[in-house]
Amino acid sequence: MNQYKKNKVNSKNNKKTKLNKIVFSFFNRLLLTIIIFLLALIICKSNIDIKNKIYKYVYNTNFKFSEFNKIYKKYLGDIIPVDNVLDNSNEKEVFNEKLNYKNASIYKDGVKLEVSDSYLVPALKSGIVVYIGNKDEYKNTIIIQQTNGIDVWYGNITNTTIKMYDYIEEGTLLGETKDNYLYMVFAKEGKFLNYKDYI
Repeated sequence: MNQYKKNKVNSKNNKKTKLNKIVFSFFNRLLLTIIIFLLALIICKSNIDIKNKIYKYVYNTNFKFSEFNKIYKKYLGDIIPVDNVLDNSNEKEVFNEKLNYKNASIYKDGVKLEVSDSYLVPALKSGIVVYIGNKDEYKNTIIIQQTNGIDVWYGNITNTTIKMYDYIEEGTLLGETKDNYLYMVFAKEGKFLNYKDYI
């Protein structure tokens, strides 16, 4: 009985330690972000030429959030790293499949892929979910802005647990096809691309 109480106390202490590390890490990142922001303001205020260059760059550049998120995660980790804080199990669901299809044919602005029944759809590349909804020609569609700047549409998807602004790793399960077809479109800066270069 005493051993059980010791294990329970140790478990609570471990959870507290993890939570303290997360809070400390979050405030360190917040402090670093504030310092960088203040330095940028001081530089802009002290030098008009630099200020004008920064303004011109910021207002004339189309920033890709997925690229920024990738860099942020690489050097600073998750913004709020709460994964498995109170969960002692380190098990994660693994999917990581590649795209498989039987036949491909041109469809509207992209491609129509013939796949197996209730095919489990993997993400081609890592990126941010920027759209989930119904598109007339493509049915229920998920659009992922990949880290390479290409927007990929996955059409005719059901049973998805993906949410808006989720960061998706390459090979992540997006959902399954409603029937034997998966619609895909590849676009960059408003221009549709040839699907053959990407699948």
